[in-house]
Amino acid sequence: MEYFAIIIGAIFVSNIVLAQFLGICPFVGVSGKLSTSVGMGGAVLFVMTLATITTWVLQYYVLNPFGLGFMQTIVFILVIAALVQMVEIILKKVSPPLYQALGVFLPLITTNCAVLGVAILTIQKEFNLMEGVVFSIANAIGFTLAIVLFSSIREHLDLMEVPKGMRGVPIALVVAGILALAFMGFTGLV
Repeated sequence: MEYFAIIIGAIFVSNIVLAQFLGICPFVGVSGKLSTSVGMGGAVLFVMTLATITTWVLQYYVLNPFGLGFMQTIVFILVIAALVQMVEIILKKVSPPLYQALGVFLPLITTNCAVLGVAILTIQKEFNLMEGVVFSIANAIGFTLAIVLFSSIREHLDLMEVPKGMRGVPIALVVAGILALAFMGFTGLV
């Protein structure tokens, strides 16, 4: 039951994008097309999960035993940067169109505060490794759900008649706010 609460909490109740407002840059920047949103969600899932595993191991087997807890943020950012470089290299070889579509936003995963936030929250919530992995996967699914919903709505809005002053970014931000409010309705679940 504890894992179920972690999953529901991370995806719906405390959605990393819509409730905690982390990872907004790729959320707004990559959500123009559904295909790039799914690709970004997959990349974030991969990086977030590996980053959480790696940072948990480093925290409990290197930083804490040697009294280096104050270096947590720097070490975590370096780990995330290395993982993003690995994802970038893999995507460039495996899926060049997705690599091109993600463009500048793929390296921005390095500074995506959602990835760093989940790694730090895993330590702060004192999760064991398995709970941390479930937490990171659920947060990545929550990120993907939010960005896919948002991109679907944005694609639909492109086909609608929107007042001239609201076209583009203004209507996207209004929709993002309404989507965040909708997810706030889940706060009574857990």
